[in-house]
Amino acid sequence: MEKAKSRKMDLSELKGGVFTITNIGVIGSTYFTPIPNGPESCILGTGRIEDKPRILDGKVAVRKIMPISFTYDHRVIDGAEAARFMNDVRELLENPGKIR
Repeated sequence: MEKAKSRKMDLSELKGGVFTITNIGVIGSTYFTPIPNGPESCILGTGRIEDKPRILDGKVAVRKIMPISFTYDHRVIDGAEAARFMNDVRELLENPGKIR
């Protein structure tokens, strides 16, 4: 964990996973389609957080919005399960107090 926090991990220590999270928001980009690298079965990508207008309780309000992309191998993950996963991710990001 300390090597990851201090950014001292070797590339060899980062290979062989089945799920990856990538963030292009840090360089100012918003929407993209991440592609899993084998043997990964899925990849979640986050874009830049921006202030956007949204309707809340019938009124316009400015909210922080972060685009999220989720690409998965349909041979490994059923689309309905992927959608449920994304609903859970959204719920936890909108309500971080629910994270245990």
